[in-house]
Amino acid sequence: MMITGDLTARPATFRPSLRTGAPTSPLRADANAQSPARQLHMERPTPHPLAASQISCGNASGNAALTLGESARPVKPRVVVTGGSGKLGRATVAHLAEHGWEVINFDRVRPKTASEDGKSGLGGAYRLVEIDLTDMGQVLEALCEIDMAYKGVQAVVHLAAMPSPGQSSSSKQFNTNVSSTYNVLEACRKLGISNIVMASSETLIGIPLDIAPAKLPITEESPLLPESAYSLSKLVGETLAEQYVRWSTQSHRNPGAAAKIISMRFSNVMLEEEYATFADWQDDPKKRYWNCWGYIDARDGAEAIRLALDKDIQGHHAFIIANNRTVMKTPSADLVKQVFPGVPYTPLNDHPNVTLLSNEKAKKMLGWDPKHDWKP
Repeated sequence: MMITGDLTARPATFRPSLRTGAPTSPLRADANAQSPARQLHMERPTPHPLAASQISCGNASGNAALTLGESARPVKPRVVVTGGSGKLGRATVAHLAEHGWEVINFDRVRPKTASEDGKSGLGGAYRLVEIDLTDMGQVLEALCEIDMAYKGVQAVVHLAAMPSPGQSSSSKQFNTNVSSTYNVLEACRKLGISNIVMASSETLIGIPLDIAPAKLPITEESPLLPESAYSLSKLVGETLAEQYVRWSTQSHRNPGAAAKIISMRFSNVMLEEEYATFADWQDDPKKRYWNCWGYIDARDGAEAIRLALDKDIQGHHAFIIANNRTVMKTPSADLVKQVFPGVPYTPLNDHPNVTLLSNEKAKKMLGWDPKHDWKP
């Protein structure tokens, strides 16, 4: 599965100035809205009640002061979504805006819904900032503030990555994905942003499954067997997350509450209009065996992200995010017999098309349950 979203800036695009002057080109912004903030007031933004971040570029209390050009308005918690113009990113931006977040998209691509002034018409809750995530200076400055646009954020959703094999050289893909993840996590540490959700991948389980899994269904406890530069970069990302959580508990590095970093191992992200393609796989199970016939609707992936942001926990946690069903009409038990003969299989429930990528942990810990199904 691949998370699409652009990491590098165009040659002549906005580069944040380190508070020493105006940006070199006009800031592009965008809009999307809703509000978990319990109280509406017209002064300083306050952190989301479940976000543990202390915004060092705002003030000591974690409240980010209004900047020049930021008019008084009902305050919403701010979240940065990197790669917010990609398939999962667009669904996430819209969903978070609908549930009360002010969303800032770090991406080089303007969504089709955005107007030239950078506003999408969703009540001012969405803004586009064009930066290069492989440049630590840009990431740090953009998470802290952008002149005349905003000051401070309460959470970060890191979705941006160079997608799966074949679309760029392996070395470029690995270096870009790892450096961008490091920069985002390090900038969050420096700024005290401790509510972080990031896209990992189902590919950690050994996709494509040319070697049969030891047992089915796949769970978060299954062996991690990356088979590509992309999946290896995701494994490194989860390792970085574990260590940044450890650092956050050491007072000499980052006094305060331990960070929460949630790695979401998304299955193959699908849009509703892509369901029509599922018919192409039904005549031969081997056409789609490579990820145990799994998928996730982008809208359900976005909801999982929101629930992860709202979850009041600490530490690093990984979740498989997959639909309750496979992409096939053939019963799951028959798929296993045909493609993975001899592999031990214990169905999660009695549904004939039950997923082979267990989503039970996300259901139990996050209260998440996918709602969109292609309905075989």
